[in-house]
Amino acid sequence: MKYTIGLDYGSDSCRAVIIEVETGKEIASSVKYYKRWMNGKYCIPLKNQYRQHPLDYVEALEESVKEALSKSPQGVAENVIGMSFDTTGSTPVLINKDGLPLALMPEFAENPNAMFVLWKDHTAIEEAARINKLASTWDVDYTAYEGGIYSSEWVWAKMAHVLKEDESIRKDAYSWVEHCDWMPALITGVTKPEEIVRSRCAAGHKAMWLKEWGGLPSEEFLEAIDPLLKGFRARLFEETYTSDVKVGNLTPEWAKRLGLTTNVAVGVGAFDCHMGAVGAEIVPKAFVRVIGTSTCDIMVVPYKEMEHKLIPGICGQVDGSVIPGMVGLEAGQSGFGDIYAWFKSVLAWPIQNIIGESLLLDSETKEKLIEETLDKIIPVLSKEAMEIPVSESSVLAIDWMNGRRTPDANQLVKGTITGLNLGSSAPLIFKALVEATAFGSKAIVDRFIENGIEIDTVIGIGGISLKSPFVMQTLADVLGMPIKVAKSEQACAFGAAMFAAVAAGVYPNVEAAQKVMGQGFAFEYTPNKENHKTYMALYDRYVTLGKFTENKLFS
Repeated sequence: MKYTIGLDYGSDSCRAVIIEVETGKEIASSVKYYKRWMNGKYCIPLKNQYRQHPLDYVEALEESVKEALSKSPQGVAENVIGMSFDTTGSTPVLINKDGLPLALMPEFAENPNAMFVLWKDHTAIEEAARINKLASTWDVDYTAYEGGIYSSEWVWAKMAHVLKEDESIRKDAYSWVEHCDWMPALITGVTKPEEIVRSRCAAGHKAMWLKEWGGLPSEEFLEAIDPLLKGFRARLFEETYTSDVKVGNLTPEWAKRLGLTTNVAVGVGAFDCHMGAVGAEIVPKAFVRVIGTSTCDIMVVPYKEMEHKLIPGICGQVDGSVIPGMVGLEAGQSGFGDIYAWFKSVLAWPIQNIIGESLLLDSETKEKLIEETLDKIIPVLSKEAMEIPVSESSVLAIDWMNGRRTPDANQLVKGTITGLNLGSSAPLIFKALVEATAFGSKAIVDRFIENGIEIDTVIGIGGISLKSPFVMQTLADVLGMPIKVAKSEQACAFGAAMFAAVAAGVYPNVEAAQKVMGQGFAFEYTPNKENHKTYMALYDRYVTLGKFTENKLFS
């Protein structure tokens, strides 16, 4: 038997899965959390600053692959033939002339501006606004294939921001690289900036790359964003590659570090949601939702059906970004599970800060009590909220606690909660937050449909889709559509493993890999028609409140 390894780098952890390529059977998996990130290092939430150290990525790679191999039968390691990565994005870092992330240089080891700027870092709002203003008056609208609005979550805004913010890094900042491109480059030894194989998915959706206008935006446009970007274009790339392409093979050093052989082919990387959609067996007219801390929504559309359409307000439409030979469409919400986690932390404050200091309990009991309570907050809230009739949804919320990604990116907006009275309980407020994330999802679906993109299937992947019946049923009721849930808990890593099988030459294309390696669906949520009818009236109120929030409170 032959095997591939799919590596999925999420916001908090790296997941490695080992897959048998001839059957799609999962042999073993491992999840490793980023140590520095879990300790809260380099992040300032009040300033929307979220940075990750490259060593977190490297250590998680070694640890997850080794642990997964240790759980595998004898002989698996020698027969691994391919490996591919997906990561969050846009998560770029500045690199020096040797392709080394600046944070790996001793003088910048503790400098957040020298680290990877995580997707949800919103410190570059001013730079994004400048890009949008320039694009609206330039002879070429470089944002046209990115929904017409450039986001502070994306690479050019982020790189301009950290260069402006920190003079100390400018001398060594030679180029930049996305996380999904750095990992394959690192383990194949192709690290010179000009030689790094760049992902079509990352470049097309976040770097304003389009073959028709010569690749990246012009030097003049980039200098107009900020003179500090001068020269970067020449040190980057002209061509990009889809994820069915092989970058190279494991170097002897990395083969030894991972316990593999140099026969392992390494594929071009991509963003997590795009490979996750492949792992969930995406086909045309399927709307795939990667549901986690945020959501990322993916569709694929045959060329003839796009007919030169430009869909406003989404995150991008890129040839081959999901399945080569089709146009990939991306949308999503900047906050989903993160919103529930925020509410949990609000409720948990007295538990941690009062019980934690109590003299009535011994330390071991306090620790166990706090841990048990924190583990149960969301499940108990969900159970209680599920019992509240939809007709009693008197509290209304807007799901923009982390800004708005789609439709029409705006990271300046904030979340709101209204309709509160003295009877508004924690489960009722939680229910309103879940409904808000579902309403935000409907706004995205409506944007696609309004622009002639047909949706006949909704597929959910990710932890929330598998573990939260309340959230998923609410989502189905609001959308008025059935939602199938992918069976694999690691659909993104599964998609990466499928692409690795293509890059290694086992399958001619990813569609063939999907047919053999796909795992199908675990279950399906069917919408309640009465609830959907009630939710449509609430959705109208959500739209009205959203307009007021954006135009009157945060304009």
